[in-house]
Amino acid sequence: MLDHVAIAVPDLEAALQKLTPFLAGQAHFEEVPDQGVRVALVPLGNCHLELLSPLSEDSPVGKFLARKGPGLHHVAFHVEDVASELVAFAERGYELIDKTPRRGAGGKTIGFLHPRSTGGVLVELCSHNP
Repeated sequence: MLDHVAIAVPDLEAALQKLTPFLAGQAHFEEVPDQGVRVALVPLGNCHLELLSPLSEDSPVGKFLARKGPGLHHVAFHVEDVASELVAFAERGYELIDKTPRRGAGGKTIGFLHPRSTGGVLVELCSHNP
């Protein structure tokens, strides 16, 4: 099930202002220092929009913005157990970015699959379980 769509932007507030006509919910802001991002989470029914802004130019999102500019960063799918799903995807030949789960925005457990394995789209697996 779709959990969220993430868009990389250089400025969260400016991006939110442009997207306001499309959004009904209030944004929740947080920083995820170990990933080098500031995040705005906006509810969209059963999923949410996640805007990502880099804390530094050398963070993964900072490098993404330098290479590709603002735009779609990743698509995230909810799974029950990120660790077991990472193992299952690896066994099916998918290239993993994260071999073990880590903590993401909103306190979720997350793990990423490399775009080379998923048709060019960075895919995040996430679980709301602690």
